[in-house]
Formats: sequence, structure tokens, C-alpha cells
Amino acid sequence: MEKDLTRGEPIRKILWFMVPIFIGNLFQQFYNFADTMIVGRLLGVSELAAVGATGSLMFVVLGFTQGCGAGFSIILSQHFGSKNEKKVKESFAVSILLSLFIAVVVTVISFLSIRPLLTFMQTPPEIMELSYQYLSVIYLGSIAPFAFNLLSNMLRALGDSRTPLYFLIVASILNVFLDWFLIQIIPMGVRGAAIATVIAQVIAAMGCAWFIKYRFPLLQIRKKDFKMEQQEVRRQLALGIPMGFQYSIIGLGQVALQYSLNQLGTAAVAAFTAAGKIEFFSSMPVQALGTALATFAGQNLGAKKIERIRYAFKRLLFISLVIAIVMGAINWLFGAELIGLFVNRSENEVIDLGIQVLQVNGLSYWLLSILFICRFTLQGLGQSLIPTVSGVMELISRFVAAFLLSGQFGFFGLTLANPLAWLLAAVPLSVACFLTFRQLKSVEVGSLSVE
Repeated sequence: MEKDLTRGEPIRKILWFMVPIFIGNLFQQFYNFADTMIVGRLLGVSELAAVGATGSLMFVVLGFTQGCGAGFSIILSQHFGSKNEKKVKESFAVSILLSLFIAVVVTVISFLSIRPLLTFMQTPPEIMELSYQYLSVIYLGSIAPFAFNLLSNMLRALGDSRTPLYFLIVASILNVFLDWFLIQIIPMGVRGAAIATVIAQVIAAMGCAWFIKYRFPLLQIRKKDFKMEQQEVRRQLALGIPMGFQYSIIGLGQVALQYSLNQLGTAAVAAFTAAGKIEFFSSMPVQALGTALATFAGQNLGAKKIERIRYAFKRLLFISLVIAIVMGAINWLFGAELIGLFVNRSENEVIDLGIQVLQVNGLSYWLLSILFICRFTLQGLGQSLIPTVSGVMELISRFVAAFLLSGQFGFFGLTLANPLAWLLAAVPLSVACFLTFRQLKSVEVGSLSVE
């Protein structure tokens, strides 16, 4: 059930709240790993590269919907922190209607754009059709992850981080089985892997919806709650849409990288794909801390307990830096073994290139930890402008790496994209956090803009 994060020792509260989020992220990556590992080992390098070549395009679309849902849930967490049950229900109802509209529009536009985008990115001819098969299924089923992420975020906004985890575990196990079944038993190729992912996400979304309807009274809404009050709609759109664009902007930077990467051949694409999975795994602990901190900040902002937010921010920033150093060292020491999880040991070129990516990223994870903690804190406080600006900085840096550094240094130039992006994004976020906490010493919630 719901959990009040406005009382009790802050760090202990956040860490207990963060554990299910981390485990959930772990299982989410687990079934992403399953797609990649099963495709790479059962189908081959071309199929692995095809799935990898679609990753940035997937993130542009799915990231937008994920960002919107996260933004909507922050508004709900603020209502919960202020102990306004009526506003909680109305906020949830508004978020459902907005999400349905956004999901339909995004699905139609993205599906119709697949081939033009793959062509624009100069996807290698040998993986063009495979990439289309995979991406078309993912886009058509994009409402499933949208629904699951929205409902999960709403539950977390009220302090329940365990329920989404339970349904995600079930979905992850189902995804692995369906991957094997739709590739090995029913030979559907990369399309089968995509179908398995969509089905698993549908199951997770249905599970969350069932739980909310029958076990979570605070989110049980009726017709009278669907008021679409102008102020509530504006608040949600003012935070949700910028957060959605922020995720998409990051994805567009990945599209630029993929454009240059595709010109280097299948081995380079496969190496970046495998290394990218390791990067996601390495960043999960800090990302989970940031997600928990956003909910904590939202609830305590609603309760006007600013000092608790400041206290938690300082200590979690230190914890995240320690985690980043440890994960970076693991990437350096075990790079070959980690890349070898995704390709056969005989693929020497892919492994060597993947090690380069892991080593460069590993030296820069401390920047990523600063980025995550500052960005999630600002978002929890209802700030959308600076996090969006930081996303634009990431986009610019990845374009620089894709079109300038790659021309000078080849594959190594592309490995510099993430460290450069993290640096340029972390600077404005750090400054914004410092200034925001200074301004919040005596500010009232009602006077704090969400822009």
C-alpha cells in the first residue's frame, strides 16, 4: 500500500523504497538482456546488430512516453504529500486521459516513420529488413510499456515500490520463455523477440491495473474524478511534456551516433549494442536512487519539508559517487567477459571494440551519477526547464561525437560521446540544484513554478 516518505529518517526511508525499484530495473534489464543474448546466440551477429540498430529509435519514442508518465506521477506525489486525497484521484484520472491520447498519436506517427528513419540513419542493407521487422512490432505495441510505466510510476508516487516489482518479475520470466519459444520452437526470428517483449509488458500492465482496481483504494477513480480541470491539466503537461521531450532528446543523440556507427559496419554496431547493455546495468543502482529521490522530493515538497530534501540530496550524491567508482572498475577489469555474454568468443573484433566502449565509459560513471541525482531531484521539485536544457546539451555533444570526433578518430571518437554528454549535462544540473536549494529556504509550495 501507500507509504508516507515525509516522516522518518530520510536515507533509511529512501534506501528501503529504492530496493524494489533497483530489483525491478534489474529484471527489466534482464529481459532486455534476454532479447539480446538469445538473438545474438541463436540467430547470429546480423540479427544482434539489427536489434541494436533500432535501440536509439526505440528510445526516442518509448522514452517520450516514459518521461510523460514520470512527470505526471510527480504531480500526483505532491498531492499525496499535501494529504489531499481528492486531488490525488483527480490527478490520476487526468494522467490516464492524457496518456491515452499521447500513446495513440505517438504510435501512429512512429510506425509510419520506420522505413524513412532507418534509411536516413544509413542502416546497413544486410540488416535493414531485420531492423524493420523488430521495430514495427515494438512500435505497434508501444501502448503496453506506456501503460505499465504510467501505472508503476503512480504506485511509486504513493510510496509503493514493491507492487510494480512483483508484476515485472512475472513479466521478465515470461519474456525469457517466450523469447526462446518464438525463436527456437516457432522460428519467427527477430520479430519473435519483439512479440515476446510486447506480450510481457502487456501482462505487467494488466497486473498493475488489476491491483489498483481491487487493492489500492486511493487510486480507485470514478466518473466524477475525470474533471480535466484546466489547472491540473496545465500542471501535468508543464512537467510531463518537457520530461518526455527530455528523454526523446537523449534518444535523438543516440540516433546521431547510430548514423555514424552504421557506416563502420556490423561489428561496430554489435559491439556498441553489447556495451550499451552493460552500461544500462552499470547505471541501474544510481538510477534507482534517483528515481526514489524524485518521489521523496515530490512528497516532501507537497508537505513543505524542504530541509529533508536537502539533507537526502547531499547524502545520496555521495553514495552514488561511490557506486559509480565501483561499477567503473568492474567495467575496466572484466570488459572481455562482459562483452562475451552477448557474442561468441570467436567474435574477436566485436569483443575488442566493446572493451574500448566499456573502458571509456567506466572512467566517466562519476559524471553520470551527478547527472542522475541532480536531474531527478529537480524533477521531483517540479522543475522542468533545466533538466530539458541538460538534455539539449547531451544532444549537442552526441552530434559532435557523431559528426566531428568520429571523422577524426573513427570508432574511438564515438566512444567519447557518452562522457562528453554526461559532462555537459551535469554542469547546468549541478548549478541548478545549488541555486534551487538556496531559493527554497523559505519558499511556499504554491509559489514554486513547475517550469
